[in-house]
This record gives sequence, structure tokens and C-alpha cells, in this order.
Amino acid sequence: MNRDHRVIIAPLLFLLFLAACVGTLSGDWASLFSLDAISTMGAFASGFVPPALDASFLARTGWAALETLAISVLGTLLAMIGGLVLALPAAGRWGAPSKWVARGVLNVARAIPELVWASMIVVAAGLGPFAGTLALAFHTTGVLGRLFAESLENVPPEANEALRRNGVASTTAFWYSTLPQALPQLTSYTLYRWENNIRAATILGVVGAGGLGQMLYFHLSLFQTHEAATVLFAMIALVGMVDVLSNVLRRRMA
Repeated sequence: MNRDHRVIIAPLLFLLFLAACVGTLSGDWASLFSLDAISTMGAFASGFVPPALDASFLARTGWAALETLAISVLGTLLAMIGGLVLALPAAGRWGAPSKWVARGVLNVARAIPELVWASMIVVAAGLGPFAGTLALAFHTTGVLGRLFAESLENVPPEANEALRRNGVASTTAFWYSTLPQALPQLTSYTLYRWENNIRAATILGVVGAGGLGQMLYFHLSLFQTHEAATVLFAMIALVGMVDVLSNVLRRRMA
């Protein structure tokens, strides 16, 4: 098969796959875009205006935003430490058996979504931000550990080998050659996951893991849409702030 044929066949296969995916979705698509559905959605959205702006509620929302920020920061920090510890064997630095064990642990941690981790931890540790922090840490450890391992594997080995030939121990050679070369990419991955975790932290409140998500779930369940609108605006502001801060830090490291 020549290149011209591949250029034609690949998009056709993708379109067939996309059509098959759409075909598996059940639902009344016509009703979704009907005038009645649009009118109902418009009436529901209008209930969020105006947002609740009384001082006491704004204070509680601000505290919940700080709680969500703390969950994301601590969860990402724990995941960075755990991911780096597991990345060393996962990159093959401690032999083949430990490599596959570490990769298996990372796969399990990454495969279980944050909400599922939070649901299990809430049962054991109770409601609150502690459960949300651990849920983010467990899932993100799996993600960062895999990314860290691949970064360490892709570091050029010449500097490490030069130190080893001059009698430097393998651990010392790693700290002074391999890790400094991989550190900018490891930091970039960590900041990017922090952006994702601030979004995830706002969702974990659905299972009682604290923060803005728990406030949103509470007020929506009581149909207190004005209060829910305030919480939604706080979520958007917090996510935007973290995105801007993370982008600035990544650009300065580049």
C-alpha cells in the first residue's frame, strides 16, 4: 500500500469509527433540539440570575474556594512525590521485576477515576477535604509516575555514563546528571496536572469531598439556583486564575 492510499484510507477508517461511536449513543436527538427543549433549558438557566451576593454567603464561598485550592495543591504535591518515587523503578533503574511491578501500580492508580477514589476514601475517612486530597493524590500519582518514568527514560545517557566511568556511584550520578536534565519537563508535567486537579477538585464535592463542589451539589439539590450561580462563578474564577498562573510559571521555565 503506497502513501497516497494510506492518506485516503486513514480518514475513511476514522469516519467509519466515528459513525459507529455515534450510532451506539441512544437518545432522542430530535427532542434535544426542539423548541420545547430549548425553552425549558432557557427557563432553567434564567433561574440562576442574579447570583447570590450577600456578604455571609460570599464569605463562605471564598472559604470553600480556598479549600478547593488547598485540595488541589496538596493532592498534586503528594502525587509529585509519589510519582517520582514510583517513576524510578518504572523507568527500569532497579531491574526488570521492579519495573513491571511499579508500572502495574501506576496503571491501577491511573485507571481508577478521582470520583471513584473519593467515594472509597469517603467511606473510610469520612466527608471532607481530606478525602478529596487523597483521591487526587492517588489518581495523579498514576498519571505523573508514568510521565516521569518516560521522561527519565528519554534523558540522554552520556552524562550519566561519564560520571559512572569516573567512579561515581549510580545514585549520585542520577542526582547530578539524569535528574537535572529531566527536571524542567517533570516540573512542566506537574504544573499541567495541577491545572487539571483544580478542575477535578471542584467536582469531588459531589461525593462529599469538600470545597466548592460540595457547596454546588448542596445548593443544586435544594434548587437554590442563585446560590449555585455564585458558586459556579467562583469555580470559573478559580480555574482561570490557576490556568494563568501555571502558564506563566511554565513560560518562565522554558
